[in-house]
Amino acid sequence: MRWLSKGELFGYLSLAALLFLVFPLTLDPFRLNLISKYLCFALVGVGIVLAWGYGGILSLGQGIFFGTGGYLMAMFLKLEASGKELPDFMVWSSTETLPWWWEPFHNFFFTILSILVIPALFAFVLSYLVFKKRVGGVYFAIVTLALALTLTVLLVGQQGYTGGANGITDFRSVMGWDITSDESKRVLYFIHVVLLFAVMGIGAYIIKSRLGKILIAIRDREDRVRFSGYDTAMFKAFAFTVGALFAALGGAMYSLQVGLITPTLVGAVASIEMIIYVAVGGRLSIVGAVYGALLVGFAKSMFSENFPTLWLFFFGGLFIFVVVFMPNGLAGVLDRFSARKKGQRESGLNAVPERTKA
Repeated sequence: MRWLSKGELFGYLSLAALLFLVFPLTLDPFRLNLISKYLCFALVGVGIVLAWGYGGILSLGQGIFFGTGGYLMAMFLKLEASGKELPDFMVWSSTETLPWWWEPFHNFFFTILSILVIPALFAFVLSYLVFKKRVGGVYFAIVTLALALTLTVLLVGQQGYTGGANGITDFRSVMGWDITSDESKRVLYFIHVVLLFAVMGIGAYIIKSRLGKILIAIRDREDRVRFSGYDTAMFKAFAFTVGALFAALGGAMYSLQVGLITPTLVGAVASIEMIIYVAVGGRLSIVGAVYGALLVGFAKSMFSENFPTLWLFFFGGLFIFVVVFMPNGLAGVLDRFSARKKGQRESGLNAVPERTKA
């Protein structure tokens, strides 16, 4: 089994050159931090490729797991920034004591463990119970969308515990290390890039393994796979859980690098944006999803800076264009171009030259 095709290898090497060399050497600290922000959504995109592209599970609620990871990390960061005092938003809301479920987040290692376990556990339980009832397709998408909206309302309503509509902000350090300086942001950028490639490697391994082939079979003909004796609900729940874990890591890195987390990153708009990143890059390509996050993130920043009232229309038009004209995204266009060039070469090699007449 070949690990990567020539096109995939070129995509990975080009991405590595961009992230490790070109961007750090050419961009100012502000723009480099914007790239870090886009890469947070790229982590989510890798999980969506696994769940949607190969598992056939369209989730419109990945913001749930992105926001959960972000809020869990923000709780630790806020407690460290507050020292022995209550977080400022709790004081403003007349909360007198720190809630008991905030207490464990004084510990950094507990925070990391919670980011890895809580979103994944919730995703597995939810998805397995739903898939066991053979609920899927658009119905599962609606369930996840409803949960994202519900969580947004909950976060906004609990001002004294979650910061309400303003979220949790004003982070200064991680275990005593100042994260507000440009140099710290640069170090966090490289840590993030290494994490991204690790996640991409895990995703590629799953896709290339026997598990990936079973996921594709479930996506295309779930009834046949079920009749063959496989617990399809378990396989789909696994893919969805891995996608949720990757989204939670993206949310945690977002809190670290951007310095805030708000309910808007949990709701329907943010979740649909995450789907658009993957749709543009290619829902069957891990590296394509990362490129999609970078391209759409850059376009969003450019349009929101220059056309603040029109950028949402741009987003909607872009999604419609991709669905109609590029169903497999940019990666699909490149694959078709490569296949056409390969076919032309093979037809040229197989052509028999005519004998010249004497």
